[in-house]
Amino acid sequence: MSDRAVLIPPHAAKPTPAARIRAFVRTQIEAQELRWRLWTPVAFGGGCAAYFALKTEPALWPLALAAFVAVAVWLAAKALHRHRPLRLILMLIVCFALGLLAAKARAVAVSGPIAPVVTAPTVIEGWVVDVDSPGSSGSRIVVAPVRIQGLSPEETPVRLRATVRGEAPEPGQSIRLFAILNPPPAPAAPGAYDFGRGAYFQRMGGVAFALGETRPAWLEPPPWSLRFVMAVNALRYDLAQRIVARQGERAGGIAAAMTTGHEAWLDPEEMEVMRDSGLAHILSISGLHMAVVGGFSFFLIRLLVACWPWLALRAPGKKIAAVGGLIAVGGYLILSGSPPPAERAAVTASIAFLAILLDRQAITMHALAVAAFVVLLLQPEAIVTPGFQMSFAATAALVALVEAWPRRPREITAPIAILVVQKTGAWVGAAVMASLVAGAATGPFAMQHFNRTAMYGLIANLATAPVSDFVIMPALALGALLEPLGFGAPFLWIAAQGIDLLLAVGEWVAGLPGAVQTVASAPAAALPVAFLGVLFCCLWRGPVRWLGVPFACAVLLWPRPAPPDLWIGEGGTQAAFVSDRQATVVRPGVRQFAVDVWSRRRGVRPVGRDPEGWTCTRFSCAPATPDAGPVALWWGRRAPSEEQVAALCHSAPVIAVRAPVSNLPKACSARLVLDGVDFARGGAVELKREGPAAANRWRAQWVSEVRGDRPWSRYGDASLSDTGG
Repeated sequence: MSDRAVLIPPHAAKPTPAARIRAFVRTQIEAQELRWRLWTPVAFGGGCAAYFALKTEPALWPLALAAFVAVAVWLAAKALHRHRPLRLILMLIVCFALGLLAAKARAVAVSGPIAPVVTAPTVIEGWVVDVDSPGSSGSRIVVAPVRIQGLSPEETPVRLRATVRGEAPEPGQSIRLFAILNPPPAPAAPGAYDFGRGAYFQRMGGVAFALGETRPAWLEPPPWSLRFVMAVNALRYDLAQRIVARQGERAGGIAAAMTTGHEAWLDPEEMEVMRDSGLAHILSISGLHMAVVGGFSFFLIRLLVACWPWLALRAPGKKIAAVGGLIAVGGYLILSGSPPPAERAAVTASIAFLAILLDRQAITMHALAVAAFVVLLLQPEAIVTPGFQMSFAATAALVALVEAWPRRPREITAPIAILVVQKTGAWVGAAVMASLVAGAATGPFAMQHFNRTAMYGLIANLATAPVSDFVIMPALALGALLEPLGFGAPFLWIAAQGIDLLLAVGEWVAGLPGAVQTVASAPAAALPVAFLGVLFCCLWRGPVRWLGVPFACAVLLWPRPAPPDLWIGEGGTQAAFVSDRQATVVRPGVRQFAVDVWSRRRGVRPVGRDPEGWTCTRFSCAPATPDAGPVALWWGRRAPSEEQVAALCHSAPVIAVRAPVSNLPKACSARLVLDGVDFARGGAVELKREGPAAANRWRAQWVSEVRGDRPWSRYGDASLSDTGG
């Protein structure tokens, strides 16, 4: 190049600030040339989420028509070679419309009978499909009912979840239960997780509570599809029993949960330790487990191929290992019982292995986008579940970290000591950054859905990740594979030692001061904003991505409304009133799960009421003094007499009666009386006082107002047949 001086003409002025801004914006947009399609699964998921946000059920044909018109307009714009920005906007609109249609089509496809409210016990005969996680009242099983007394075959649900007495019967047995039958439970409070919606998409049409011992039944042979499912579940349950017998209930309960998904042997205290230390995600078969099992199988098979020179020279070892990884993921999916989180993780892992078979890079943002598309196409309801939101947010954040991670040039030669130090430092740094990034990405969802934050979860996960990833999971995989042949004992013993170490770390971390912090839920709009903020940080390329950080923190920064003054659970069988961020529970120990869910959502601490100042009988509880509390409860199945209602109205400004009340005495003229009809229609309710206490004016928000009129909420509330009193 010449060293001549360059003469700049006087008219060549510096670019103006506006020109520099335009150039910067143009550069940022051009950097997204290959990233725009990554937003299509986001738009598709937005359509799925919009369907679940509706308060009334839409008809299928308008959604199909809207999707058809959107596709036609988009194709016309492509054929006419319209401006690319217009085509991109139309493409996102198409994906949004298709998401709405897919969610509606899925809801229609899984629709089935839902158990009605039955006031008297009934007889249920059916097949044990699987053993479910135990509840507070005992063992639980999944039943395929054949006959339910009082219901026609058309009214009989496809599946039931039954709580039984004593030891749970094994999958494949035919049983007869004398039980209370209810629809799936409604949310414990307005805006809380909707168990009924989750049950609807699992075709779980009801819940049963056995009143006596489980007895055998003589039924016609089930269809072959049900026989196959029960046979697989029987093998899973048998393997879980073998693991527990080998390792003992302490380590074996966790090993069985990590291997087969069965949580019947988990100790509640150990579960609490895992939650408080931030290690509870290890128990749920999801992305971590699929990645470890698939990755371990991939690298093991590739190593074996490399150790056989004849095969290594004649066959593509990487693709053989990818096929082995696919088989391992599929086998683990069956072994785990195919819960929805495992299915989503299996889809993601399978797409990574398919990318290897197609000579594509396995871990890319485009592969993750394809996985999200496939999962939402198969399970549109996943968009509103915490597992999907946390899994894909964490994975997107980790892939973005991989894309941005600096790649150091490889040294030609270096002493082994220096290489060891460099590799160790790089591994520790990568592990710390991965934990920080994944924790930051999943933090908003943990706060909003679970209302608890493990403050030292990073420490616990960093300390246990090597043990979990390189000892426990590989040993459990080999042990589960060889245990039916009688050779799994050594590997299961190794896994048990790793689990003991994991529990020791968890107990230490959970015992640290301030290990768990409770965070009240933000308004519903905060979570979608945070989700889009996280995705913008991950999908956008360039410095503009950091504009998404404030939005990603929406759940943390969004102002919380003041908690309600009073909460009454479904059926009026439980209540709590708030004073100074403390919730006084009227009936301590009753419906404790609902109390915990509501109190965590509102950021208040539940405490039992003082026995002094209250008058309680077998069926009622009322404050004896005006200062004791603002609510009186009647939870008896039979309606109270007029005198009893009058006494309740004299005691408190708000009265909740489980049974319907036909006539109110004059003493209730200035009182708010909610009876069984109100609770059957609305579910649980939150009340906020308006104006002075003497006016006794309350603003109510019912669960039914938040749920809307949807297929999973079109049945009576379980309040009139509740067994929790």
